[in-house]
Amino acid sequence: MSKIAAFDSSSIKKGPLLFVMILGAFIAVLNQTIMSVALPKLMVEFDIAASTGQWLTTGYMLVNGVLIPITAFLMQRFTTRELFQASMIIFLIGTIVSAVAPGFELLLVGRLIQAAGAGIIMPLLMNVILTIYPPDKRGAAMGMVGLAIIFAPAVGPAIAGYILEHYSWRTLFYGIIPFVVIVIIVASIYLKNVAERTYPKIDAWGAVLSTIGFGFLLYGFSSAGGKGWSSAEVILSIIVGVVALILFTWRQLVIKDPLLDLRAFKYNMFTLTTLINIAVTMVMYADMMLLPLYLQNARGYTALESGILMLPGALLMGLMMPIAGKLFDKFGAKWLSVVGMIITIVTTLGFINLTDSTSYTYLVLMSTGRRFGMALFLMPITTAGLNQLPSRLNAHGTAISNTIKQVAGGVGTALLITVMTTRTKSHLIEMMTASKTATATKELIKEASIQGINDSYLVIIGIGVVGLLLSFFIKRVGQAEEEPEFKTAPKPVNAT
Repeated sequence: MSKIAAFDSSSIKKGPLLFVMILGAFIAVLNQTIMSVALPKLMVEFDIAASTGQWLTTGYMLVNGVLIPITAFLMQRFTTRELFQASMIIFLIGTIVSAVAPGFELLLVGRLIQAAGAGIIMPLLMNVILTIYPPDKRGAAMGMVGLAIIFAPAVGPAIAGYILEHYSWRTLFYGIIPFVVIVIIVASIYLKNVAERTYPKIDAWGAVLSTIGFGFLLYGFSSAGGKGWSSAEVILSIIVGVVALILFTWRQLVIKDPLLDLRAFKYNMFTLTTLINIAVTMVMYADMMLLPLYLQNARGYTALESGILMLPGALLMGLMMPIAGKLFDKFGAKWLSVVGMIITIVTTLGFINLTDSTSYTYLVLMSTGRRFGMALFLMPITTAGLNQLPSRLNAHGTAISNTIKQVAGGVGTALLITVMTTRTKSHLIEMMTASKTATATKELIKEASIQGINDSYLVIIGIGVVGLLLSFFIKRVGQAEEEPEFKTAPKPVNAT
């Protein structure tokens, strides 16, 4: 037989199961965000340039982006416990390698190993929720998952900033090891297989095309911010990535057992919410990237002070995520998304006129307001789309959703860095012309960089408006019925 019956979800202790998986996801996401704060110190420690050091974050994102599309196959091939335990063990190995790394090269290897484990965790967690909860109960559960996705990046800079001020950078990795070990032990007790296990054949060509496509595309967009869009390396990477993804898409639509079943896009709400998620992910990156740059580079705040500024918003978001999930179960995603988008756009308007004297309190209030708005729509939008998919597409839907977000993050980062750098140069030239000086002073560079960040926030508002307009088309739909995989010819009436 090619299939094993699905585990009876009624016998599952959902609380402990979700707790251990959410804790694992929280650790993985937290680990991804702390490195941006540690990068300046690591550049001094290993005597490397920023272009080299950034591979600690870019490489992590690349491995994640390449691996996530394959998780649909892995979730069908292996049990929940096998896959989660394997991912956490791989993550643990990468963490240990990073902690003891004597040089930059081995540290990078450790980060890439970490990413290989972390890339499996979030799609697996979302798939488990789709399996053990009916559509009208998934909102609250997905709201708890939001704690891992959003709360970790928010508190990460504060935690990393404190550790770096008082301890060695290695503590960032040593401190994670005990928590990973605890998760592995607890998972061995509470985790059970909660989904139908099949034994699909691996689409080798699909895996190759997916790896080339997403890998080159993410590398191209990630490099564009530093090397510029006119760089031959950036252009060639994006072209190779796009061509590979076109071939990948064609193959997934014509073969019997696709690696990533793109037929999920024929369900209208899944397609719509996926498009909205592209805009939402880019909007979310504004606080994660632009605000720390403004605080630390333009205003001279420490990494710890920068992280503390975002803590109130993180705490409020932590409180709101489960509430938003319950509201979604009761009312659907449309108005949560509309109201949340409006709040996010209005509070983002407070960042388009930053100066070198904007008060810390004002920044806290505006940042907290943005996170309150995002808490209302982040998980409801994703859940609304996944709820429409038939059960057989759950694994593929979660893999597609997470892959799209990963690509949107790479594109969004490149876009914001490009806008910030190009507009900073333009503002600097204008200021030098106005002041009739041939040399860029420190104060002029500082002012120009602030204006460049303001312009980037203006672009974020435009992207947010697109997400808002699309949100008006969200409808509450039920789960689609399963379609038969094979159609057999009717039996002749007089057959003997």
